[in-house]
Amino acid sequence: MSIESLKEKLPPFAKDVRLNLSALATDDSLPPQRKYGLFVACGLATRNPTVAQALEAEAKAHLSPQALDAARAAASIMAMNNVYYRFVHLASNKEYGTMPARLRMNVIGNPGVDKIDFELWSLAVSAINGCGMCIDSHEKVLREAGVSAAEIHTAVRFAAVIQSTAVALEAAGFAPLMAAE
Repeated sequence: MSIESLKEKLPPFAKDVRLNLSALATDDSLPPQRKYGLFVACGLATRNPTVAQALEAEAKAHLSPQALDAARAAASIMAMNNVYYRFVHLASNKEYGTMPARLRMNVIGNPGVDKIDFELWSLAVSAINGCGMCIDSHEKVLREAGVSAAEIHTAVRFAAVIQSTAVALEAAGFAPLMAAE
């Protein structure tokens, strides 16, 4: 499966999603490892197997095995951190913010790829998962490392389009049920 086959699965009501997905496929504003790592990490973050498999298949030719695993790790570790830190941030009881997380996150310090790439993937996954505290943290690290606002914006745009692809595919699965009512 590839991005092309994923686009073919999108229903007519998702024309904009299809066009945006095409734009991602041809976007060369990011270095290849950053771009294809975003495909993998964000695809996994959608929790949609069709999207995740298609984007990983597309990325495999452009990523080393280490980069592929690092993108998977970004999605995995952010799945944990985004739940935890979103809770800490949103809970009315601020005492939780004074407690140690006691969560292992060694991969963040040693992801096996350029730290900037991993941070960008983590930021995009955090945007999908809706964790403001994690978004702020990763954006700060990226900006301090000299990453431009435009590149950060591009990563979040990738996340938005990939998430919308998953939602459109899921909505298409409901279309026959809605038509029968």
